[in-house]
This record gives sequence, C-alpha cells and structure tokens, in this order.
Amino acid sequence: MSFPLSQLPDRNAKPRNSGLTMVMDKGLSIQDLKNFLSIASPHVDMVKLGFGTAVVTPNLREKLEVYRSYEMPIYFGGTLFEAFLIRNQFDDYINVCRDFGVSYMEVSDGSITIPHSEKCGYIEKLTKHGVVLSEVGSKDATHIMPPYKWIEYMKAELEAGSSYVIAEAREAGNVGIYRGTGEVREGLVQEILTQIPGERIIWEAPQKAQQLYFLQLLGCNANLGNIAPNEVIALEAMRIGLRGDTFMLYLEKTN
Repeated sequence: MSFPLSQLPDRNAKPRNSGLTMVMDKGLSIQDLKNFLSIASPHVDMVKLGFGTAVVTPNLREKLEVYRSYEMPIYFGGTLFEAFLIRNQFDDYINVCRDFGVSYMEVSDGSITIPHSEKCGYIEKLTKHGVVLSEVGSKDATHIMPPYKWIEYMKAELEAGSSYVIAEAREAGNVGIYRGTGEVREGLVQEILTQIPGERIIWEAPQKAQQLYFLQLLGCNANLGNIAPNEVIALEAMRIGLRGDTFMLYLEKTN
C-alpha cells in the first residue's frame, strides 16, 4: 500500500455487489473516454449512456469497445427504453441491445405512464437477455409518490427480476427522492430503507451534498448513481474519509 493510513473504512473491492458507483456518460468522446477510464476505471462499476445519447453518438461501436477493453458494464439510459416502448418497438429494443453487445438494460417509466404490472412484465422478459436495472420514480416534479408506493414498486420490481432498483433523481438531482432544491426527502428515503435492503438500491446522487447524505446514512459502500465522470475520483476520496466533508466520519467511529 502506497499510503499506509490507518482507520480507513472497509471499502468493498471490485467486482462488488454493493458500494457501486454508476457513472452517467452524456457524450464523452472516444479520446475523453480513454482518458477517463485510464484514471477512474478502478472506482467505476457501471456506466449509463445517458437518456437517448446512444442514438446520436458517432462511432458508438468503437466507443463501446473501449468500455469492453476495461471490462466495464454499460447500458443505455432508461429514456431510450421508453422511446422504443412508446413506439411499440419492445422487440426492436432487445435486438438493438443484442446487436451492440449490451447485456445490462434499464427499465424505467419516468417519462411515460406504464401500468406497473406491465412494467414488471418487461423486467421479467429482459432478465432472459441480461442484467436488468429498474428505475422507480417520475421525472415529472409535480408527480409525488407516497412512500408506500415507492416501497410497493421497488419490492415488485426486485421480485420480477431486477438486480437493482434505481431511485430516480434525474441528471440534475431535483426530482424523485429530492425536492426541487436538491434537498433529500429524508423521510421518504428512511421509510424506503425500512422495507428495501440498501444494497439493492442505487441512489441517483449527482450533487456532492446528496452523495454526502447517503455516505453518512449508509456508510462508504452506499450505491450511488448519475455520477459525472470528472467527479469519480473525488467521490471515492469522500467515500473513505479523505475529503473534508467526511474527514472525521470514520475517525469518530474508531476512537
């Protein structure tokens, strides 16, 4: 170990089932991607090609090959799934994922309305083709779900075959589990955690204050998503108490 610091938390090592960092790629160039992975890949567990950016990304196959060279799981954003679904092209979505060699798939209903039993049916079908992540919550800030609905939907989607449920926040972190200001809806989060195992939830947390909240609540191995590529190293330092925000967090626990 290059830096023999004591009193660091027990950070799960890759490949890991909890403590995940999910990064949102909103259009990195191939060169930018190579630079990013050269420094950050040890701390990234999966990458989402945000919303529908895959459709308009030049040289997409070449870009995906760069990710594969690092054995990095990637998936298309849930908005792309919804774009296929609203056009009655579910089978085409499966074929596109297969064609591009994408074996992680996100099922969401943040932009369209899908009966929940139908959404769970799509999850079940996609588990035959790869790893399924499902997102709970709406991108519409006026659509407020009570906690019991979040719990009901998360339970049903995990039972349908989702490996993880994603708590919606959008790329800005201002809907779903957050208020419009970005403040965490703490009562909602804590009620969810009474019924759903934290290790099965990926909390979208693009803002530093949101990341800090979940690290303080759940520890260094909280699953965090929608992380910007240029924030990965800073987040990893914060996870283990090497950033001012968490500097005393683990020292206090071990003294």
